[in-house]
Amino acid sequence: MAKPIHHPKQPGQFIPPTEQRIDYIKGTDAIAGFGNKDFYIAVIPSKLAREIIIKNHYSHRIVNNSYIHLGVFINNCLLGVLQFGYCMNNVWGAQKIVAGTKQDEYLELNRMWLDDAALKNSESKAISYAIKYIKKVCPKIAWIQSFADERCKCLGVTYQAANFLYFGHHKTGFYELDGQAYHPMLLTAHEKCGKRGRYLKENLHRAIRHNLLQFRYIYFIKRSWLARCKVSPLPYPKPNQPLPTRRIKVNHQKKPN
Repeated sequence: MAKPIHHPKQPGQFIPPTEQRIDYIKGTDAIAGFGNKDFYIAVIPSKLAREIIIKNHYSHRIVNNSYIHLGVFINNCLLGVLQFGYCMNNVWGAQKIVAGTKQDEYLELNRMWLDDAALKNSESKAISYAIKYIKKVCPKIAWIQSFADERCKCLGVTYQAANFLYFGHHKTGFYELDGQAYHPMLLTAHEKCGKRGRYLKENLHRAIRHNLLQFRYIYFIKRSWLARCKVSPLPYPKPNQPLPTRRIKVNHQKKPN
């Protein structure tokens, strides 16, 4: 099957940066990443990205919708992975928050993991560098969405540091079974969805249902697209404070604080 035209071109061979100057990393066929010799992000094979996420991410699950796989390299050691792609409900899910969005005009940060050995603020720095890369290789992308999960107990501080806007929270349900999380959609999915769906149905009597908060964050690469939002952003949620409910007015041309 041919790769969709809006997916970034594979970079081919590239040499990791050797200088302190922060810049794009050029491959033989396309841009490969962004950063300098001490800290950079670069394209890695999808298979490697998935293996790292399954092993280290708290969910131990991949998102099949991901099509951009970036490694985070600190002092030339691979210490993290970011995966971008479509949201679960694809274009409909994107249009639910930003009207008129087409399939090639948005991304969701599906998965992110950084090793504990990474320095403080490495997550927000990696996101910032990834956005620089995306702007270069996917010029039609107008905005990027991600969610902070209540299981992380951090309210999305990383996205706040990376200048994402906060658009509220919702409750999401999942089943815990034998130490793994299962989405409720597996209960109504077709049998072709595979072993996980069948296993959940057969063992539902043992599964524990959880309802947790997810916090929606969006970064507008094209600032004017904020005007298309069906709701306005909210002040950032803070620890030990009530979740904000009064939406704020934002200058569509001014970058967020």
